[in-house]
Amino acid sequence: MKSEEPLSFPWIGEGRAASQAAPVPARRFPLIHVLLLATTILTTTVAGVFWEGLDPSADPRLLFRGLPFAVTLITILFVHEAGHYLMCRSHGVNASLPYFLPAPPQIFPLGTFGAFIRIRSRFPNRRALFDIGAAGPWAGFVVALVATIIGLSRSTVLPAPPDGQVLELGDSLLTAFLTRLVLDANPSNVVLHPIAFAGWFGLFVTSINLLPAGQLDGGHVLYAAIGRRPRVLPALLVAFLIWLGWHGWVGWLAWAGIIIALLCLGHPPTANDPLPLGPGRQLATIATFVVFVLTFVGEPFHITP
Repeated sequence: MKSEEPLSFPWIGEGRAASQAAPVPARRFPLIHVLLLATTILTTTVAGVFWEGLDPSADPRLLFRGLPFAVTLITILFVHEAGHYLMCRSHGVNASLPYFLPAPPQIFPLGTFGAFIRIRSRFPNRRALFDIGAAGPWAGFVVALVATIIGLSRSTVLPAPPDGQVLELGDSLLTAFLTRLVLDANPSNVVLHPIAFAGWFGLFVTSINLLPAGQLDGGHVLYAAIGRRPRVLPALLVAFLIWLGWHGWVGWLAWAGIIIALLCLGHPPTANDPLPLGPGRQLATIATFVVFVLTFVGEPFHITP
């Protein structure tokens, strides 16, 4: 798709012939991005060891046990952000390389708060907004789906649910189906392989990103689909999350507050809002929200008594 905005050629100086173009400045090495990525690999690796019930401080060689979880999770996050970044490049939108956010695994058990890219210019139209907003979740979803299937094939099926206090991960429609398909077992009897564990989190993060509000990926997709018209869906979503938080996982109450804040900030218009989305992208919008429904988990975490 071509942008409606005029092309600019910043490498050609004003009042200067093309033959006398100024040299393109050399790109600086993305040191901060590399350091954040390296730190996140370390923190997610330690988190993977913790999830195995081990202490890497006792024996640093145990760090290798955390690599399957860390590599899988980092790959899902990287592919998600790469989907956004490459689509930004395709539409001429100025965006940064991904910033990974490491987290102390003793405080945040995943070892990372995720990743993001900075978008420095305006979206040219709603078609570009849709492509950029949907590309990340779709790319991450595919990798998380493959990881979950591979991980489930390596997971352990117990004859009965384990005794004592156990952290159970809730099932979305998709993960419940995959567990039955790959293992033909009750999800409560399955001890997930670290790859499946990371895949589950990847699918969960996909559903969070697709919440249709504000400048979340789902909010971009919703704005691309209907523009600035009055939207009842985000208000219903807030009410639904409050209900879920009151009756189940309290984390949804925090997300309801976040979405209210995002709704107050609103969504900035594109440079050419009147340009219609087109039938192909309208169908893709429906498919994107089907992915949201399939990956959404009402009670993602539960500790058995």
